[in-house]
Amino acid sequence: MELAEGKQKFIEAWGKLGSEWGINRTMAQVHALLLISPVAMTTEEIMEALSISRGNANMTLRDLISWGLIEKQHKAGERKEYFFAEKDTWAIARQVAQERKKRELDPVIKILNELSTVKGDDKDPEYKTFKTSITSINKLAGNVNKTLETMLKAEESWFWGSIFKIFK
Repeated sequence: MELAEGKQKFIEAWGKLGSEWGINRTMAQVHALLLISPVAMTTEEIMEALSISRGNANMTLRDLISWGLIEKQHKAGERKEYFFAEKDTWAIARQVAQERKKRELDPVIKILNELSTVKGDDKDPEYKTFKTSITSINKLAGNVNKTLETMLKAEESWFWGSIFKIFK
């Protein structure tokens, strides 16, 4: 396989993986392109490489910046903006985990904590089932949150060493 074919295959695969994780396919493809690019790229270069519109490129680049996955760079004497992706996969994984925690897990935990205060009669089967379910889900969400917090603070080698010890 030639490099150009390999790059295209990676971009397509990263886009498919992203969409399976609930991330826009184009966003994942732009991220993939910037991941494998040794230099920062302009919006126009990204548009051309992926055959996407300017509007789609601009919206996608803003989203990637808000996720903390790419950075905008300026070159002296040029008006164009350049975009560059973090290449450290552990840093990427931590950033994605942090954003997903903030956008998805934290709001659910907040709601579960509110629902934990619902009052009712312990003899009422509906209330009892509701309370048991909320408590159980809240406990699971709390454990997931603790695991993510550990991951976000950990160094890669320590984290994977700890995970592998669990499965031994």
